[in-house]
Amino acid sequence: MSDANDTGEALSERDQAVLTLERRWWASAGAKDHAIRDELGMSTTQYYQVLSSLLDSPAALAFDPTLVARLGRMREARRLRSTSAVSVSNAR
Repeated sequence: MSDANDTGEALSERDQAVLTLERRWWASAGAKDHAIRDELGMSTTQYYQVLSSLLDSPAALAFDPTLVARLGRMREARRLRSTSAVSVSNAR
């Protein structure tokens, strides 16, 4: 989904805007959803697909290493919780 590839190509303006929006703090999920639609002109589903692909992008890591590393850790923690929950349910 991302315009940047794994060869270190620079991020597109859209990808930079997604990371910049994600960096902001939100009072509510609804406010973030409105900003995604109003500022980026995309659905929340599209936004999170682009954001997810950016977490694997060296260009995104170079653009905002702190944000990309934090989101990557959060994604890995969710994956581990999900895997753990499946393992527990299969053990029953």
